[in-house]
Amino acid sequence: MDKPTTLKAIEPTPPLADLDRLCDMREGRMAGKIFWDAQIYEQELEKIFARCWLFVAHESQLPEPGDYVATTMGEDEVLVVRQKDRSIKVLINACPHRGNKVCFAEAGNARGFICNYHGWSFGTDGALRGMHESGIYEQSHFDKSRQGLREARVDNYKGLVFATFAADAPSLAEYLGPMAWYLDVLLDNDEGGTEFVGGCIRSTYECNWKIAAENFVGDILHAGWTHDSAARAMLGGAVAKVSDFPESWSVNWNGHGYEFTRDLVGNAAVLGESAINKYLHLQAPKAAERLGEFRSRMLGAVSSFTVFPNFSFLPGQNTVRVWQPRGPNRIELYTWVIVNKNAPQEVKDKWRRGAMMTFSPTGVFEMDDGENWEYCTRTSRGKVTRYQDLYVGLGMDTRITDTELPGNVFKGQLNEANARAFYQRWKDLLQSASWAEVPDRNGTLS
Repeated sequence: MDKPTTLKAIEPTPPLADLDRLCDMREGRMAGKIFWDAQIYEQELEKIFARCWLFVAHESQLPEPGDYVATTMGEDEVLVVRQKDRSIKVLINACPHRGNKVCFAEAGNARGFICNYHGWSFGTDGALRGMHESGIYEQSHFDKSRQGLREARVDNYKGLVFATFAADAPSLAEYLGPMAWYLDVLLDNDEGGTEFVGGCIRSTYECNWKIAAENFVGDILHAGWTHDSAARAMLGGAVAKVSDFPESWSVNWNGHGYEFTRDLVGNAAVLGESAINKYLHLQAPKAAERLGEFRSRMLGAVSSFTVFPNFSFLPGQNTVRVWQPRGPNRIELYTWVIVNKNAPQEVKDKWRRGAMMTFSPTGVFEMDDGENWEYCTRTSRGKVTRYQDLYVGLGMDTRITDTELPGNVFKGQLNEANARAFYQRWKDLLQSASWAEVPDRNGTLS
């Protein structure tokens, strides 16, 4: 078997001098410049997106050998490919001759990939198999084994496929840490596991990627105001006040964040589908056997989750999304619908349709969010406005220590503890030359 073609390490760029002035989470403040500045964005591509574990696919998208999906890790285009031995590889979608793409489709099944420019052909394992006019390469002492498609590191968590370009990154299990316990609410509440249904919905927004990711890391506060009219249209009345929930938490760890309650169907209810609510009520006792009674009440509850840096989901609505950066003030949003494999087909179909009505380019909630995010980004182009302090101080003294819940736990969902942890991780990575220098924080802020 050909040896994998590994990536050369990137020499780290020195950190920007004014990051502490732009982002101070101990004081609960940051400046809008972090949403607009091109230099900051270039360092994000290098020190976050070329370094962190990033979600690239769900196993259900790749059922057969040769199946692939095209995606990006930051702005690096990659192919996620099922191998003959059932493993999965993530290959850079760029020919190592002149850098042309070797695949232009979003998904499919292939026996290999061929560059249109000079005819270099590659196996699905990334190995270079042949070239147009191969004889001239042989005369140049060409080593074909060293010219395959470059590979990223790959790992899997219960059907979710992640990849990283960093050889020194911690394992995926270490990267997720205690937050995996919460991921299991979505991924492991049924013995059959999960799958994506329908295709990938792609849309673009003129906003910074962090604003969208932070919204899902713990900003339920906006929902009662921003989404009030849409929720009334869907439900025929106002949504429940989050501040009235008797049980409500925000949990974070190294930039990942989950805000949640235990009302079982709070998120799912806005889809207006009684079949989904009924399914969740029937599923809860089965989930309790696998996860315990506490987590069984979180299945479709009012909640949201971001795995740092840019992978988010909404339980109940069952939308999974990746905020793909396309510049300091633009994102491409990839959205999928995730369901239990064993769920009835009728329920799967209703979840898919519900996602289209709520969180899609024409969804009643997504249009609300997109407008807000775009204006939050756009105002930061102002030379004075970009240095204005933005408040991130809600819930400064709400940490709970007498709890068995994993991670750093805070009281209430109307809380910016998760946002502070998100931006602290962002700053830590930008200020660190390698993974060895990145602080492993346990609820502390710099």
